[in-house]
Amino acid sequence: MLERAWTLKQNLIDFVLDAEGELAVALEAFAAARSTGERYDIAQQNQVIDSFTVEGKVGEKTPIDLFVESQPDLTESEISLLKSWQHRSFTGLFEITQISADSFEATNWLTAKHYAVKPNSANFLQEMSRLKLGEILRARIAPLTDDWWILSGPPIPMGKLGKPKLAVAIGNFKQHYKNNLYSDAPELLEQAWQSVEQYHEDFTEFFGGDEVTLSGYYLNKQLTEFQEVITKKRLANIGIDETKSLADIVEDAGVDPEEIKAAAIAATGADPSSVEVAIDSNASSKMVVPKVELPDRFKKAEQVSALSHPRWGQTFLSTYSQFTAMLTAEDWKSIPGCEKLVRSYLEDAAINAWIWRRLAQVNPVKLQEILQTVLERTDFQIDRDLDALLQEFKKPLEPELPEIASVPVHLHNLFQEALGEVSKSKSKPQDKKKSSKGFKS
Repeated sequence: MLERAWTLKQNLIDFVLDAEGELAVALEAFAAARSTGERYDIAQQNQVIDSFTVEGKVGEKTPIDLFVESQPDLTESEISLLKSWQHRSFTGLFEITQISADSFEATNWLTAKHYAVKPNSANFLQEMSRLKLGEILRARIAPLTDDWWILSGPPIPMGKLGKPKLAVAIGNFKQHYKNNLYSDAPELLEQAWQSVEQYHEDFTEFFGGDEVTLSGYYLNKQLTEFQEVITKKRLANIGIDETKSLADIVEDAGVDPEEIKAAAIAATGADPSSVEVAIDSNASSKMVVPKVELPDRFKKAEQVSALSHPRWGQTFLSTYSQFTAMLTAEDWKSIPGCEKLVRSYLEDAAINAWIWRRLAQVNPVKLQEILQTVLERTDFQIDRDLDALLQEFKKPLEPELPEIASVPVHLHNLFQEALGEVSKSKSKPQDKKKSSKGFKS
């Protein structure tokens, strides 16, 4: 069965690479959309092609759909296997936990789920002798049987990573593989999206709306107070009286202090030093809400706008008032740096489609005029062309899981421990030659 899976996968890859017309165009577009601007090596190129076989679209069909249609001799079991790859394969960061002669066991760091994995070719079976316990692989795996998985494409070995470098690798994965973040744990993904909605509700209740503009100094103070309010609210939701000391809570509940700490951190995401919280090991699906903070670059700004959306999350902008002033001014060109501001909003990845749609609601006619002038496109129409313009500047039209979303407890722990190690490392005297190397926060 394994050898048949190898053959089936290679035939699928060959089908995609040999294709012309719409399928070839779709592959090029798929690869371009996932380009990071860096030059891909062969393994990375092969991973993109492999991902395209299950994630790509040609009209309303996937490459696997087209492959099945082109192969009338496929058996029912082969078609079933192909369909399972289409619906259940996913990319993850895997730590090797056990190695045998013809397979290995691995844990997906993003979700803490475990897998027994077979190689994807006879060649890789020979290369498995190079694998080491604790090594991290970025790989896509696909189901083979109910108990076994197969490497869907060539894995990219990342070596053994200490906690700081592992945290960076996970951060990069979150940035470049957002659609695969919790692919094998839909329950975690659902909880993360729910946390974004809850944050939005708390934000609008506290600030009286989904938008607030204050000085950086005062907004930072307000966000600190906001953090305290939502911490108390979440503690109350899990039955913890925040007016009592930890010792009193433990005595009332008759449980281990670590369990109380655990429930608090999972529910509130508050600073461990202020709430004395850790992890509840009995609640593997619990998520931790990130701490609410104003980025340092905004703390001394004259004006900062904080905007919240139940799906797009939270956005901080120091020029939002300037842009809206441009939309309401009689002569928008009188606003200092107006054209530069428009271009920066198009080029800055932090200015998402929701912000642009919000600006369009302020004054669609004026925004259309501004874009016609700045882009030198006299036929530009805001209601017809805005989405196409946003895609031109690589802005997703649908929300991706925002940074304000809750994260699994084990990832929260990793990031905290990584920061701790980096802080210790920076506080130690270092040889000048060595100080320029290693993890940088």
